[in-house]
Amino acid sequence: MTVENINIEASILTAKELIAKEKNLSPALKVALDVLLLLVTILANRLGLNSKNSSKPPSTDPNRKKKLKKPGGNYSALCSFTFINSGDFP
Repeated sequence: MTVENINIEASILTAKELIAKEKNLSPALKVALDVLLLLVTILANRLGLNSKNSSKPPSTDPNRKKKLKKPGGNYSALCSFTFINSGDFP
């Protein structure tokens, strides 16, 4: 995944390789960095989600294309006539 011309996957792989090569890091720091890289991966993957490819409802998706409604009301309600005495008309 690329965000603003940054290849996220490649950057994470490079960071993991550098962490693995570093001999002076404490085990606790290595685990903490691994957790942070995992969180970055999860968040980067969520950037590509929208209401069409996730369970997110369309009303909460800021990037969705909204359908334009035509102005006016119910046409059938305007065209329905009620005759009081239907016997007056053939």
